[in-house]
Amino acid sequence: MFRFLVKTVLLICILFLGVIIGFQEANHGLKEMKGYDDGTFSSVLSIKNSKEFGEYEATILGETVTSHDLEEKKKALEEIKTYNFFTNIAKKVTNFFQDLFSSLFSS
Repeated sequence: MFRFLVKTVLLICILFLGVIIGFQEANHGLKEMKGYDDGTFSSVLSIKNSKEFGEYEATILGETVTSHDLEEKKKALEEIKTYNFFTNIAKKVTNFFQDLFSSLFSS
């Protein structure tokens, strides 16, 4: 079962990488077909290093994604405070096993 899972995850990663490379090649082909570089055809994936803070800035399909943006989204999701039944059960199970193992190892 473990081998199957590893093979499946590896295959999905390879296929995802192939899709990204295919997007990049299609973008390159559009630029060649047009005959000149047009700003509307942005690169599929580009990563730049910000020199000010040492952070990375990624552009995926023309949208800029920074770690600061991800932190803002995370805070916004935490502020929503919606109730998720499965998350609540998972937290209770996790606390149970933490208490169980801590009591086993402490004695």
